[in-house]
Parts: sequence; structure tokens; C-alpha cells
Amino acid sequence: MKKKSTWKSFGQRIKAIRQERGISLEDLALETGYSGDTLARVENDEVVPPVALVLQLGHTFKMDIEEVEDEAEKKATKKRAKSHKKRVDSYAYISLTKPGPHKHLRAYLVTIEAKTEHKGAEYHHEGEEFVYVLKGGLSIQVGENAMNLQEGGSLHFNSALHHRLSNPTDETTELLVVIFVP
Repeated sequence: MKKKSTWKSFGQRIKAIRQERGISLEDLALETGYSGDTLARVENDEVVPPVALVLQLGHTFKMDIEEVEDEAEKKATKKRAKSHKKRVDSYAYISLTKPGPHKHLRAYLVTIEAKTEHKGAEYHHEGEEFVYVLKGGLSIQVGENAMNLQEGGSLHFNSALHHRLSNPTDETTELLVVIFVP
């Protein structure tokens, strides 16, 4: 007799947590600022959630969502190469720091392909964010303020403000993004 797998995807685990706590998709949308449609697409594993949404879910559920892994996924994660990128609509990212229940600082290597416009909802999450352009160029909008950054340029801002990133240049952009979540 085959042993039934207990592995659940990120979306399945988020849905299980939401349901265990008796939270509707509509209520979760109001708490996170993301649409019910976006949240449903994450729960159905149709899209990889952006970092901002993962952070918002953690704040809403009062837990470190990045640590929501079962044993099977932990083993699979260890087997994956460090260069494994998570792709979302507008960019790809690699986590450079390990999550933990008492860790408030997160760092990511973010790659945005040339001539890529931001897609989907603007990002926002509690805390602060620091963006440093390692390569290429970046157009960033924070609240109603927009600016362009070139290689070596940086920006530190309140990440609770809606923000969006895009790459208007002809080359791939690489960023170091550091997020502080209280």
C-alpha cells in the first residue's frame, strides 16, 4: 500500500490557515490590501506571490509565512540550488536571508528583465524598504512620487506606502532589496 503524501503547496497551506482561522477571502483581501481574485490565484497555485504579499499575509496571520513549510518541502528546499528564483509577474527574486520568527530583516536579490512594466497590484507592507541598483536601471514609484535610479543608486522608504518597480532600460536590472518588518 502506497503512503499518501502530506506535502502541500504554499497556496494550499495559506488556504488551510485562512480556513482554520475562519477568515473569508473577502476579509483577507480587506486585511492585506490585495484583491480576493489575487489571493484566490495564490491559494490555487496559479501565481507565485510577490514578497510584499507574503509579508502582508504574515502580518495578518501574525506568523512568519516564509517558515510555513512541512517536512517534505524542507527536504525539497534543501535539494534545490541556491540560485533557484521565484518568478512573479514583473520580476524574479532569490531570498538572501533565512526567515525566522524573531528576524525582522529580509534581503532579496531581485531581477527585472529589460523593458518590463510593473504588472498587477502595487506592493505595500508594514515596515521599511531599501533598494540598491546593482546593475541596470530602475523606475520606482512610491506613493505619488516617481524616480529613476541607475547603477549604484539607492532609495530608502516607508514600505507601507504603495510602491511599484519597473525596468525601462534595454538591459536586465539587478537589485538588492532589504526589507525591515517590525
